[in-house]
Amino acid sequence: QVHLVESGGGLVQAGGSLRLACAASGSISSINAMGWYRQAPGKQRELVARITRGGSTNYADSAKDRFTISRDNAKSTVSLQMNSLKPEDTAVYYCHAGILLWTSRTVDYWGQGTQVTVSS
Repeated sequence: QVHLVESGGGLVQAGGSLRLACAASGSISSINAMGWYRQAPGKQRELVARITRGGSTNYADSAKDRFTISRDNAKSTVSLQMNSLKPEDTAVYYCHAGILLWTSRTVDYWGQGTQVTVSS
């Protein structure tokens, strides 16, 4: 059993900052890529930022220069620092991890989601 637990969402004014965190736990052999996705009402879930085990990152165009993703492999955590937030960043943010289990299967896991609301 594997769990991804997110924290750090909330309400912030435009121009403010929030930091999201996600911790993976359970029967984990190793974690491949980790990332953050978001889903706004009436829209599809979209990638915000992704980071490989080796630290390579990629960002959605909307997140470049404002958001920073990082991870701690030893602690099985991934974080997303969000600065200069805009009302259009309002969404439920989901943590994702590609996890190699001790059974040698790689499975995609998702967190429960955390709400980020940016007021204008």
